[in-house]
Amino acid sequence: MNERISNFLTERITANDFPSAVYLIAEKGKIVYQNSVGFAVVEPERISAKIDTIYDLASLTKVLVTGLLASRLIERSEIDIEDLVSEHLPDFALQKKSEISVRNLATHDSGFAAWKPFYLFADDFLTGIAKKEQLPFSFERINRFVIEQIANAPTVASLGTQVLYSDLNFLTLGFLVERIVGIPLHHYFTTECISKLGLLRTFLGGQPALRNEIAANEVGNEYERQTCVEKFPELQIPQSALRSHLIWGEVHDGNAYFMGGVAGHAGLFSTAEEVFKIALQFLPEYTQLLKPETCELFRTNFTKGMNEDRSFAFQLASTEGSTAGTKMSPESFGHNGFTGTSLWIDPVKDRIFVLLTNRTHNHPLPFVNINSVRRRFHDLAIEELEKR
Repeated sequence: MNERISNFLTERITANDFPSAVYLIAEKGKIVYQNSVGFAVVEPERISAKIDTIYDLASLTKVLVTGLLASRLIERSEIDIEDLVSEHLPDFALQKKSEISVRNLATHDSGFAAWKPFYLFADDFLTGIAKKEQLPFSFERINRFVIEQIANAPTVASLGTQVLYSDLNFLTLGFLVERIVGIPLHHYFTTECISKLGLLRTFLGGQPALRNEIAANEVGNEYERQTCVEKFPELQIPQSALRSHLIWGEVHDGNAYFMGGVAGHAGLFSTAEEVFKIALQFLPEYTQLLKPETCELFRTNFTKGMNEDRSFAFQLASTEGSTAGTKMSPESFGHNGFTGTSLWIDPVKDRIFVLLTNRTHNHPLPFVNINSVRRRFHDLAIEELEKR
């Protein structure tokens, strides 16, 4: 552990930013500092966070699952970064989105809106979910429904002109990966990553049986409920559309939950140490799953001149206001998760920074924006590494 970093995170717990935090800082492929502080669960019981506590990683799924798997397909020439999505998902050709490429999805300059609650547009499916009996659908049918919804969704910006971070991009990229490999995303990730790296506490879709080992999230999806009301005031929001119980041991994201717990944008659960093991795959000196040259995808700026610097799946530290802080190399790449998670990788210094929190748990709306905490954490971590 590092006392200075642990004390800082403990202070943020006292300030009610989040109830728990687990961090890991690594250099040159080795863990240097790691520790846990606070409570992974506050209600209905108190469970202390441990260094092997499992967290819902939320949008870290985009990079650790979908981005990683897509890059494997690129290096195997099964897809090309400039492939048109419509070549693999014909709905995109039919709906006049035929010019969107794999790269546009991975760098978020496709022009799609940030989010859409697909579960509000599928009444029959929701009725089945609510009844929990004789379900009149399969999750394959739900995925088919979501693909059609995305293909029909209007874009809100011109293709390739600006970065608009969107779940729809990685939902689509996940579907594209599934179409290429011919098996569900979670099966492919299990065989290609979890099994090959020997991960024991990483899984997709939640595990209610392990919930005492998993950090809890909010009661219900109140944040999503309010967002639905604000963005879609014309729609009725049925009680079955959003959960009202404590979200603990199941995926927090509403669309991922609707899709069976697994999607290209959310659904991954893991520990800080196993996130570190996956993160090593993006560094050429340590990767076991990729060719070293493939790792250039993650530090290359594909959106030069736009409002944000993005590589393949990641944001770059050269982006103004990124959560990398002030001391990381500009080529560093990282990602945040809505539940309070983050991962940053510095390929110049061979450093990895993992910070897992559960900021939605036991906290009324609005949730605290913890980006300033992330920046300070990274600056402190680098200061402590430099002392060594």
